[in-house]
Amino acid sequence: MNELSIVDSHVHWWEPALFKYSWLDGLPALNRAFLPAEMAEASATAKVGKLIFVECGGEAEQGIAEVDWVSNLAKEELRLKGIIARASLEKGKAVRAELTALARRPLVKGVRRLLQGEREADFLMRPEFVTGIEMLGEFGFTFDLCIRQDQLRGSVELVRRVPQVMFVLNHFGKPEVRSGRMEPWAADLKALAELPNVVCKLSGLATEADWRHWQAGDLKPYFERALECFGFDRVLFGGDWPVATLATSYDRWVETVRGMILGAKKTDWIKVFQTNAERIYHV
Repeated sequence: MNELSIVDSHVHWWEPALFKYSWLDGLPALNRAFLPAEMAEASATAKVGKLIFVECGGEAEQGIAEVDWVSNLAKEELRLKGIIARASLEKGKAVRAELTALARRPLVKGVRRLLQGEREADFLMRPEFVTGIEMLGEFGFTFDLCIRQDQLRGSVELVRRVPQVMFVLNHFGKPEVRSGRMEPWAADLKALAELPNVVCKLSGLATEADWRHWQAGDLKPYFERALECFGFDRVLFGGDWPVATLATSYDRWVETVRGMILGAKKTDWIKVFQTNAERIYHV
């Protein structure tokens, strides 16, 4: 682990003075600027070699501007190798212009359209949304799948229907760690993992637990299930900074993930922390 150069597949930076993020209104601890220099300080001892920026849940019309802002930050934060951009995939064929514009930005590797806030049970299977997802394949873009655990079952059919796109499940699919519940999350995760075009980020689990009192043992069953379902070839480390600061320091999260795979072979360590992300996001 000492010589390993980590690829963090899930990093956020934001500046509320420039962009509107409505969800920050209810989270005063996060409702301020979080920029590369602060993250570099927070992760200084973690030996992070590459970063993937993930869109921050801003307003729909800000997607391209956010990409351009982050691309400019990358001139100083040279570890930034990829961007997962926001796109309004629910527009169906009309999203082509947006995807074309994103494809002109060389750092863009994929798209995320946040789904965790959607309350319609059938949103993931809306024809226009499925069409938008299908179009990602034309551009070689991945799709970061950020959903609640109760949306996992519905996501299986979406992933099955679009085999040409690689789906990246964010934050384990957000299981109910606070309550200690495993089902139906565990069964639904297995069903999703049976499809070859989906991988899972080992990210965001501490914020699904009791922020102040969680211990590694609280998270262990969820790690074990994810590794059982996806195997070491289809999981990748994500720091989810700065959202994760609600519940953990950067170093503690790295050590937590490390502790969950202590018995793994060195080649599997390298997959989790480095090469899987490089392969999936082409960085």
